[in-house]
Amino acid sequence: MRDDLRVAGMIPSTEPYSAIYGGPGGETVAPSVLAVTGNNAIVDWVRVELRTLPTGPTVAAAHGLVQRDGDVVSADGFSALRLNTTDGLYHVVVRHRNHLAVMSASALSMALFNTWTIDFRASATNCYTRPAPFTDLPRKAVGTTRTLWSGNVIADDRLKYVGNGNDRDPILSLVGGSTPTATATGYHAADVTMDGVVRYVGNNNDRDPILVNIGGSSPTAVRVEQVP
Repeated sequence: MRDDLRVAGMIPSTEPYSAIYGGPGGETVAPSVLAVTGNNAIVDWVRVELRTLPTGPTVAAAHGLVQRDGDVVSADGFSALRLNTTDGLYHVVVRHRNHLAVMSASALSMALFNTWTIDFRASATNCYTRPAPFTDLPRKAVGTTRTLWSGNVIADDRLKYVGNGNDRDPILSLVGGSTPTATATGYHAADVTMDGVVRYVGNNNDRDPILVNIGGSSPTAVRVEQVP
């Protein structure tokens, strides 16, 4: 993954998710952690949740940092993420502010003071899928690696290119609404490419990935998140 936001100094020092989802939060990252380069360079904040049932409520959540190599670590930049819960079986959910979330198909056995690992990058890791008619691919295949689907600008449960509640229009609105060639810089959900610059048209624009991720050929298609 690219760490353009880190290089540009745009990653906020405090996690951005508790304001959206509520619950505990407030994790902060030190400048020294954001100074790390290479595979362990920080890409952005992520949110990890636990559920006892796939369709049940969140019972624990914590905010960490995703590195260029895909590892999710605590805000200190190297420790395992800690979630405040009791021993039991839990489904793991990973969220990013402009991607569709993903959840483990199976519940993992977790115990106090034990460290567990789940690799959502691996094709062999089974992810939860919703029943028809909402069944969709929970992750995107990039070569042999699996990733989250980007383009969820309005942070709902689907990718849409046209129609009500689409993810494309906020990009145009952010750059000014009337001049599609304008750009905006900063830490924005509309920055689908996560390079620190919001573009509606031109090279590396932020609307094309949305069209690609809903299938590429039909702008009316919709991709549904597989986390209920």
